[in-house]
Amino acid sequence: MANIAVFGGTFDPFHIGHHEILRALCKSGLFKRVLVVPTKIPPHKPAPNEATDQDRIEMCRLSCSEFVNAETCLIEFEREGKSYTVDTIRELKKRYPRQSFYVVIGADMLRILDQWHEFNKLKRMVTFIVFNRNAYTRFYSDAERMVARGAKLLLFDEEIVRISSTELRKDLDPLYLTKKVEDYVNQRKLYRKKDRK
Repeated sequence: MANIAVFGGTFDPFHIGHHEILRALCKSGLFKRVLVVPTKIPPHKPAPNEATDQDRIEMCRLSCSEFVNAETCLIEFEREGKSYTVDTIRELKKRYPRQSFYVVIGADMLRILDQWHEFNKLKRMVTFIVFNRNAYTRFYSDAERMVARGAKLLLFDEEIVRISSTELRKDLDPLYLTKKVEDYVNQRKLYRKKDRK
């Protein structure tokens, strides 16, 4: 039985923090495949994405191209409605019935993990990989609380740059993008204010 990591997000844009997580997963030796899953309609973000779906998908593909065991998975574009993780995992388990699944989250999501849609079912289906971005102070206490709730956790201590995608869209700094993504963003003229020349 092989392991599959599921790394979901809006990826608007796919920034260096995402890239560092992807690299850590791919280089860990724990996963046969790392699926980068751009969300179609994220349940916790009411505001629309700034980039188009196709732009977000292409940024994911460009980022995955650097790693042999990473690929972009468009499973959440194959169904209607909000992109709940539990539904994505159910479908992936049908496609890969002999695999073990791991869902990637950040320390900020760990705090509210038990509020996720159908958490009690999801926690029995997967192990959660948690990245402690920017030395989040409540990381270990939140982890203990979720383990007590029955969640299986795998903690990654890699130093991951903490970046706000919202702030990055407002003031795009190429230092927080890989070269491939930066070139694509410039080519497509993404994240530019309307009054910017």
